[in-house]
Amino acid sequence: MAALLHYIVFLSALVQGSESSIETLKQFVLKGENVHLDVQGYAKLNNIEDFKWTFNKSHTLVKYSNESSTVKVYTKYQGRVEFSEANFSLVLKNLQEGDSGLYDAGVSGEENKDVAKYHISVQERVVTPVLTVDSNSTINGNCNVTVTCRGQNTSVTSSCNSSTCSQVGGESRGAETSTIPLLSVYVAGGSIICNHSNQVSWAPNMKEIETICASNSKPERDKENQNYNVGIIIIIFIIIIFVGCVLIAWQKLNKDSM
Repeated sequence: MAALLHYIVFLSALVQGSESSIETLKQFVLKGENVHLDVQGYAKLNNIEDFKWTFNKSHTLVKYSNESSTVKVYTKYQGRVEFSEANFSLVLKNLQEGDSGLYDAGVSGEENKDVAKYHISVQERVVTPVLTVDSNSTINGNCNVTVTCRGQNTSVTSSCNSSTCSQVGGESRGAETSTIPLLSVYVAGGSIICNHSNQVSWAPNMKEIETICASNSKPERDKENQNYNVGIIIIIFIIIIFVGCVLIAWQKLNKDSM
């Protein structure tokens, strides 16, 4: 019975702990941009002595003393943060990749607790991908193209026609929460499009399918034209020889009659 009561108390404490926990909000920020961190329910924060924002549990950015209404911005973050005494929000400025991590807001006083948590991921703007045509062929009027799209440290090879693309090689980066840029190849508006993206930016590159197919059929047309021209020259040459033979025979006939 004692063991059962102990187990019930343990579960109760676990539930209470989970109810009082603060959800960690995830945000992706473009390198060099600012981000605004709010404190939900700030109006209900009563009887607090101090309020502070910390980074990765080990660095204090800002500390606010309620008793003296003073704000202390720690040396490392001076000029890089703005703190609001009205709602305890924080603005982080000119974020760099080293600023990625966990940001906590906590209060102390009658009760010590966290009141806000953010996990910030700072990402660079993606570069325009390189889209190359590996091969193309036209069968029964349908053009099939194999392309390779190259981005940052990854590439995707796809087989495409006028309506769709399917991946045939390379790495697939499909997780939207991944910090690794995503490469996707698809057909839209008569073009093969390679899109290089992450959570804060995107950059496309594209090639028109008709242009690719036209370049494929040009050598065949050139060969046909060349064969046609050769045929014309041969016919003209035969006509010239025939006319020459007729003239020679006519001259010889006239000479004999004289």
